Amino acid sequence: MKVRHSAVAGSWYAGTREALKTQIEECFTHKLGPRKLPKVAEKGPRKIIGLVCPHAGYMYSGPVAAHSYYSLAMDGKPDIVVLFGPNHYGLGSALATMNEGVWRTPFGDVEIDSEVANEIVCESRVVDVDDSAHVREHSIELQLPFLQYLFGSAFKFVPISFLMQDLETSLEVGRAVAKALLDKNALVIASTDMTHYEPQEGAERKDKIAINAILKMDEEQLYSAVESYGISMCGYGPVMAMIAAAKALGAKNAQLLCYKTSGDVVGDYSAVVGYASVALMK
Repeated sequence: MKVRHSAVAGSWYAGTREALKTQIEECFTHKLGPRKLPKVAEKGPRKIIGLVCPHAGYMYSGPVAAHSYYSLAMDGKPDIVVLFGPNHYGLGSALATMNEGVWRTPFGDVEIDSEVANEIVCESRVVDVDDSAHVREHSIELQLPFLQYLFGSAFKFVPISFLMQDLETSLEVGRAVAKALLDKNALVIASTDMTHYEPQEGAERKDKIAINAILKMDEEQLYSAVESYGISMCGYGPVMAMIAAAKALGAKNAQLLCYKTSGDVVGDYSAVVGYASVALMK
């Protein structure tokens, strides 16, 4: 069996099962988090189709990410999660998935849904099977322990890494994923951080523009905002693809769950990174 080992356990998040459980629970109970532990609704309404989640180290963005996963817990358990994330290291294909094996974290293994992965590759014509794009990448990996904390190993997933993030390609990927997920109990997560290393006031101003486009579920407006205002969010392609997929799967509205910056966490507002959690729902 093919195993993708963690690239950042022990650095970006805790490296042992017990320490990771404690760390994630501290994200939920943090003053910037939901401030309480989640309880999975076994018969939840399953209205959430798409999520935006940050991917910095848990000490920075974990409390904001916890808002997405708290909402998901109340909404019920998906059977399949497609995870979009930016490719920070330039390795591998421009749009890359894996179609077999497991990803291993301190919580154990999460199985790739080979059938869905292969269907996405066939439907999209732009997504390649390329394990090398995922070897070092943290943006997708950082979502898995939160999902495992909620659901254990009772879900499968498909990772898609975006080195290419233009509007047309992102829409194509999103629509292909929607076709592969039709009539399935599925969730699409876009992993992104927002503005990088700018003073708090400017970061908040730029991020508000991008978040407003996400809340309108308008991929074109988001792309235009990123280009026009020089917004340094690293995963705008994954977010556009998630919006396209969620709309095709019936999403009708979006809700901002939380927005904070690294400055809100550590108290240094001179050069912050923005973090947002957003839910797209039926």
